[in-house]
Amino acid sequence: MRGCGANPVTVVTIPARDEEDRIGACIQALARQTRRPDAILVLLNNCTDRTEAVARGLASSLPCVLRIIPHAFPPHGANAGNARRLAMHHAAHIAGSNGALLTTDADTIVADDWVDRNVAALQAGADAVCGRVHLDAMEAALIPSHLHEDDALECELTELLDKIACILDPAPPDPWPRHTEAAGASIGVTVSAFRRAGGIPSVAAGEDRAFITRLARMDARIRHDPTIAVTVSGRLHGRAPGGMADTIRRRMQQQDEFTDDALEPAADAYRRVDFRRRVRLAWRDQRAGFTPRKELAADLGMSHALLQRRLNNHYFGAAWTEVESASPFLVRRRVRFTELPRQIAYARQLLEQHQDTYRDSMLVKTDPCS
Repeated sequence: MRGCGANPVTVVTIPARDEEDRIGACIQALARQTRRPDAILVLLNNCTDRTEAVARGLASSLPCVLRIIPHAFPPHGANAGNARRLAMHHAAHIAGSNGALLTTDADTIVADDWVDRNVAALQAGADAVCGRVHLDAMEAALIPSHLHEDDALECELTELLDKIACILDPAPPDPWPRHTEAAGASIGVTVSAFRRAGGIPSVAAGEDRAFITRLARMDARIRHDPTIAVTVSGRLHGRAPGGMADTIRRRMQQQDEFTDDALEPAADAYRRVDFRRRVRLAWRDQRAGFTPRKELAADLGMSHALLQRRLNNHYFGAAWTEVESASPFLVRRRVRFTELPRQIAYARQLLEQHQDTYRDSMLVKTDPCS
């Protein structure tokens, strides 16, 4: 896997379910792109409203092909994951083996340079690229302030921990500045990487994160580009169970006990990234014919033989996943909202310990996909 060609056929997919009020603005944003996609594919997921009619009404005014695919999933399968999976499957056939696939959501407005920036990242060598997601300002204003405050704390801890990870175990294809989001509202991927990963995982929800995780296990070059931006709705009644709307509505009634499950205590995150760095070196040594040090196995709480078996994988990402699942010291713990201020303070201390390294890394001009 290594990026896409000079002029890849680019197809944008939009899974939609009863989005007659929003699909028009979504498609019109794609019509304003500084780099035109070759095709827009709308996958209608058991729609019962005028989503199809609204979309078809825009076809003649678009600078690219609009393909609309109505699909009737069985009731238990009419979910966001299956809709995106099928949409991307159709799009891959249109784009061809050297093409690029972009996906967003029907309630999303992409920036005018969204296609251009995604394709540029793929042409530069990324196999996949994740953009940043921002709430619509007017709809965000309707959300209680305490939810914004909670979100700000979650984001602060996430960014601090990611800065630490960038220092201790840097990823050349994904240098700072970067982010940690992997939202279906903004993902780009080469057709070759998409196919090697087996497409979008067959899960009801969270298919976006699951897809990026699958790519990471194959050592795909994943770029989290903070300059790629989309705006999503802050509505309280979404179309995907378990999605952002459900989270907002639930937290308006009562604060969740735990933050996003991707977050963990600062000490745990620090230990995890340091182990990942050490395991990466051991994996490289074993691939080169050297035996990994017994001290690493002991520190991980596993036998030396078990560590060697876990490292015996063509991909580091897959080997790391196996090591994580086998080590009793890498079991994930979650962070309570009430603990966020303390965890942020400790993360700042950890980052300060490596501040000189961090400053040096900020001065280095690194090709995002070199």
